[in-house]
Order: sequence, then C-alpha cells, then structure tokens
Amino acid sequence: MISSTANAQIKYLVKLQEKNAVRKKEQVYVCEGQKMFLEVLQYARKDIVKAYFSESFYREYQTKNGFPNLGNFEEILSKIPFEVVADAVFREISQTVTPQGVLAVVRQPEYSLEMLMGGVDGQSSRLLLLEDLRDPGNLGTILRTAEGAGMTGVILSRESVDMFNPKVIRSTMGAIYRVPFVYVQDFITLLDQLKVCGFTVYAAHLAGAVEYDIPRYPARTAMIIGNEANGLSETAAQRADARIRIPMAGKVESLNAAVAAAILMYEIKRQERENMRK
Repeated sequence: MISSTANAQIKYLVKLQEKNAVRKKEQVYVCEGQKMFLEVLQYARKDIVKAYFSESFYREYQTKNGFPNLGNFEEILSKIPFEVVADAVFREISQTVTPQGVLAVVRQPEYSLEMLMGGVDGQSSRLLLLEDLRDPGNLGTILRTAEGAGMTGVILSRESVDMFNPKVIRSTMGAIYRVPFVYVQDFITLLDQLKVCGFTVYAAHLAGAVEYDIPRYPARTAMIIGNEANGLSETAAQRADARIRIPMAGKVESLNAAVAAAILMYEIKRQERENMRK
C-alpha cells in the first residue's frame, strides 16, 4: 500500500492531473470517481494503465465483492494493474472536494480526421467544430451533449482547452469513451477541406442571416461554435457556407457556448429524425 505523498507514483499522478504537457508527452490521462471508473471498465478496459484505490474503497468493495453490472471485484482486479493508497494520501491526489476513492491512468484514444469525416464518398457525417473553446466545463458538457444528439464527432482547434483536463473528463460523464474527437493544427484549412469533401459548413454567429431552425441541414453538416469570450473569428465565419443565429428575447445578447451547441446539435438531430419518418 502507498502510504506517503513522497511516493514517485503519487508525484506522477499529481503532474498528470495538473500539466497538459505531461499528459501529452505520456499520452495518458487520469479519470477519477466511481462512475468514470465504471465507464472506463466497460468501454476502454484495455486502455487502463493502472488503477488506484483508497484503502477504505478497496476494503468496501472487497466486502461487496463486485461492481454493479460488471462482475466480481477480484476478477476485475485480476485483469488490470492497481495500487491501494492510504486514505490521507488519496485525498492529496484527488481533484474533487469529496474523493470517491478510485482513479485510473488511461491511455489517450486516437481518432483520425478521415474517420470523423466519413471518408470522401458522401457518407453521412455530422460534426461539431470548436474554435478556441477555453472552458473545461463547457467542453465536457458539449461532448456529453454530442453523444446524446448523435453527432459523428467533435473537431477542435489546437488552441482549445485540453480534452484530457481532469475537469473536462469529469464533465463528459463517460462520453469521452464514446465520442470521437480530434484536434487540428490549422482550423481554417480544415474548413476548406470539409467543403471540398462535400460538407455544408454553418457558423453560429450573432449576426447570422437566418435563424437556426430555418436551414435544412444535409447529411454532411459541420457546425462551428466559437470562443466563449470573443465568439467566432471573422476568418472562420467568412469560410462558412452560412451564418445562423439563435434568436434572443429580453436583453440577453448571447448564450453559454455549451447551451448554444446543445440547441444546434439537437436541431440537427430533430431534422434527422423528421427525415427518417418520411
């Protein structure tokens, strides 16, 4: 059992959670909490590098002898490397106010832009494009909503917040294991590439010419959401095939990025369902 914060593994975990550069170099991230651990066991068990349990959590689940719907506790642990950590030490590595006693180091998934685009032969693909999104909570919520709305995937500019930031991971509520995403070095070039491949690109913009529920979104649709503070860059907006807006009542000027993204993604989904009924 690890009983000291001076332990090399504990120091490594702290660095992974605090530093994007370390996560990028090691190509791993930390997921924390019982729900996230259950999700990674179910959807990405092969990518678990090592799990860490607080002493009290480990003893509790030995007694329960299992996780809900996932089988025998000892059988699960026989298939993954793990360490038991003294409760006081676990509190030091946890990034939550009330630690749940479990976290894991997990390999970062890899997706290709080609996969998200569905090839170049006209296959259906509905993408959300994020330009310089900075808030971890927004990104996590957007990824979770993208799963619910049935989006093909999410593409982010290189300046956007790190998908493997612990706050993002928690906010996804497990969607990070199921929604493909990629970062691109040149966001503007990406927009041109999408149009060449048959996508219609829409920009969520306060000066949009039409309201968001007017266009009929085609099978290959890409929707751009901009930075929380500054909105979409003019360069990106100019590359879009159309600028759309979400109408506002009262004195509200704009919506939170995650809320706006949710409205737009679910309108795309609504139209898809409508088409399927015809």
